[in-house]
Amino acid sequence: MTSRRARRGAATLMLCLSLVAVVTLTGCSVLAGSLHKPAAADGPAKNDEPRGAPPVVMFLGDSYTVGDRGVEAESTYASATARLLGWQVVVGGRSGTGYVVKGRGPHAFLGLFESQLGWRPAPDMLIVSGGHNDFRIPPAQVAAAAHVLLERARQRWPGTRLVVLGPLWGTGTPVPGVLAVRDALKNLAGQLGIPFVDPIGEQWITGDLLTGQGNAPRLIKQDRTHPTPAGHLYVATRLAADLKRLGLSHPVRKA
Repeated sequence: MTSRRARRGAATLMLCLSLVAVVTLTGCSVLAGSLHKPAAADGPAKNDEPRGAPPVVMFLGDSYTVGDRGVEAESTYASATARLLGWQVVVGGRSGTGYVVKGRGPHAFLGLFESQLGWRPAPDMLIVSGGHNDFRIPPAQVAAAAHVLLERARQRWPGTRLVVLGPLWGTGTPVPGVLAVRDALKNLAGQLGIPFVDPIGEQWITGDLLTGQGNAPRLIKQDRTHPTPAGHLYVATRLAADLKRLGLSHPVRKA
């Protein structure tokens, strides 16, 4: 009995000594693992470093921006631009509206900004797109209304970056009224130090559906005004390229 207990005790002692040797040589233990892991987590992340949240960008506009009959907001150039550049997007506005023109609703752009966007947390960037429906309004009146809207946005969201997207047109030969509105908005944006993107000046749409010339026949609907789904995607690629050129493809709100 005594001999058997002695042999068991010797075997247990040898096992313990062996485990101690392994821990000493390898540095591995349950306790060691629990101590080393937090230390590693405190170090600089490399491959697993989380990326920042995508920019939040809001659009305010007319039917080009929110969609017309047969084109939903998620299919317009605004949403397509957000998908191309990896933004979170909020699309505001209403068909038929402008800086002055109210369309069929009670509000022009300023009222739509207040009711749809202005109460939200500040985005990284606001893009105001319009002027098409204001082409019968005196340009100075359009610019004055745009000035009030842009200053209101600046007061509400001091750090938000602003961009003015000039009027879009469904042919390569816009009427004189819309050219005058475009010029007034461009001058205002320059005075306020706001980037201005000029689809007409850059000839995003060329030719005419009626003549079969230019890119209008494949990008513009039969109404000679609104883009087809392919047209919206094309406009998105042009806008994304301009924003990249301006250094605004990944905007960050100023602190």
